Amino acid sequence: MHAVLARLQWRRPTAAVITVAGTNGKGSVVTTCGSILAAAGYRTGLFTSPHFRDYRERIRICGELAAEADLVAAFTRIEAVRGDIPLTFFEYNTLAALLLFEAAQLDAWVLEVGLGGRLDAVNVIDPDVAVVVSIGLDHMEYLGPTLEAIGREKAGIFRQGRPALLGSRSLPDSVAATAVAAGALLKHLDSEYDYQRTDGGWHYRGPVWDLPGLPPPALFGETQFDNAATAIAALEALPALARVTPAAIAAGLRAVRLTARFQMLQTPGGTGPLWILDVAHNPAAAAVLAANLHALPRGPRTLAVCGILADKDAASIVAVLRGCFDQWWFVATDGERGRTAAALVDCVAAGLDAPALALDSLADACTAARAAAHPGDRIVIFGSFHTVGPALDWLESHGIL
Repeated sequence: MHAVLARLQWRRPTAAVITVAGTNGKGSVVTTCGSILAAAGYRTGLFTSPHFRDYRERIRICGELAAEADLVAAFTRIEAVRGDIPLTFFEYNTLAALLLFEAAQLDAWVLEVGLGGRLDAVNVIDPDVAVVVSIGLDHMEYLGPTLEAIGREKAGIFRQGRPALLGSRSLPDSVAATAVAAGALLKHLDSEYDYQRTDGGWHYRGPVWDLPGLPPPALFGETQFDNAATAIAALEALPALARVTPAAIAAGLRAVRLTARFQMLQTPGGTGPLWILDVAHNPAAAAVLAANLHALPRGPRTLAVCGILADKDAASIVAVLRGCFDQWWFVATDGERGRTAAALVDCVAAGLDAPALALDSLADACTAARAAAHPGDRIVIFGSFHTVGPALDWLESHGIL
């Protein structure tokens, strides 16, 4: 990454940069930062991954998807200089984002780490503020077999003399230890910054800001208060962004939107089931999904349409969700990491406590679930971006999205 950037004669702009790593919650923190910055009037670039239906979802400039022509031009520049340096898909992706953000002359960049942290392509940038949101057992073949090992890798984004935010009340000791060893300025949720829930809202307190009467974040679930507080703390650590006022923070919290993070879609006319989309693809995210389902008013039945990649711990995911669903439809996932629906059912069968069917087509599963659902039922589509992406297409084609 450094070698290709040198050949491109690229220099880091003066824009404020926030980098966000973690097992779960990265997208929520990045998007909340972006929503608040937009409400404050700052020109902001967001880099996220993966995408659902359009590659350009990964690179957003002032709220808009990157232009196709600009992406092609960026890839052409990269290919012209890389020579014999091999680049992965994600490295091309990251380099293109850096070129586009530089050209757009933005005020702030918010970058989501793809995998890990220390060796991730995004870590080529020295951030002004770095965040580790959460640590869970995922990508263990790359990051290590324990939470401590994974935490150490993800904390590799911290920099000497720069704020290092810990966005969970429970993280492996290795995260803070790595921050201290790097000489970063450590800030913990529940210590240097924290919040309290109040009637109809919440109260954020940080090293500088005291913000009572904030509206709840528009993203559903208790964990989104932790994510929102961490996003606010990241912005608080950037005093140059003086237009981030309490009013802008409140407006950004109300406006934030993020696809498939417990996203609820009502059938038009209210006569059909409630559809819920969630990308939960590891046991920790499944636990959050279960908590969110339990927080909703109890409906007649909750049905699951689920597809999980072959390199994920499907058995543990399903075990965490035991008791949440009255019927399951398991679907195939595509690509070299995919698996058939039958193989998925075999993997999770021991943990099932409700009837289950295997269908290789996501469209067939959605059709079957809708046919089985009664008014007031909930249909939850989850397990992977590779599952939710095609579901978005299906829901749009049926007038639900």
